[in-house]
Amino acid sequence: MTGAGVVLLTTFLASVVEAIEMVTIVVGVGATRGYRHTLMGAAAGLVVLVVVVAVAGIALAAIPIGPLRLVIGSLLLLFGLQWYRKGIVRVAARGFAGYHGQEPKEGPPEAAGFDATAAFLAFKGVSLEGLEIAIIVVSVGASAGQLGPSIVGGAAALVLVGAVGFALKGPIQRIPRSFLQLVVGTMLTSFGTFWALEGLGVLWPQSDADIVLLLVFYGLSALSFIGLERRARHQALEVVRT
Repeated sequence: MTGAGVVLLTTFLASVVEAIEMVTIVVGVGATRGYRHTLMGAAAGLVVLVVVVAVAGIALAAIPIGPLRLVIGSLLLLFGLQWYRKGIVRVAARGFAGYHGQEPKEGPPEAAGFDATAAFLAFKGVSLEGLEIAIIVVSVGASAGQLGPSIVGGAAALVLVGAVGFALKGPIQRIPRSFLQLVVGTMLTSFGTFWALEGLGVLWPQSDADIVLLLVFYGLSALSFIGLERRARHQALEVVRT
């Protein structure tokens, strides 16, 4: 394989990891809050990234990602923990089947106004992960003197993962909303924990692979909390009956 081919493959594989995290956030938020304003926020994040890459160029590699991860991770934690808590309470009350497509969404419907929460979450997810992709592309491409193939590899990863995410949009929308809210809350809390601690200087032993362990941890914790919530509800009903 030529030097250009190696650079392209390297940036493609490295960018796929970040792109999966980006699309996971966008699809999860879109399925929970609606896709119209979520995609608007994602598009705004992409526009910001294009401008940053165009203006900063190779200097982009020198941007301190730590403070940015801390700020965005903390914000994701704030949103994620809210959805995590609501998902636990609703699944405990309704079961994992929950409500399906007929359940009304929280807040104003999409047609009634701008959903700033959906747009903001999508914007944060796309801008942070996209910035990491940009740093990978610029760093690898500049160091190898193959910036063109590096850009192609990063763009190909975004297009491929984005297409897969869009294809899965329909099946995700059929998931019961109360269960979906718990899933998305778990994901946002996991990503937020990972980024916030990285921003504080914590070195994860397995890098991005540790996000999976965070997902397992928060998922198992949610099951425990659901059991405790159901037990508390049952005891409260027994007290009322007596």
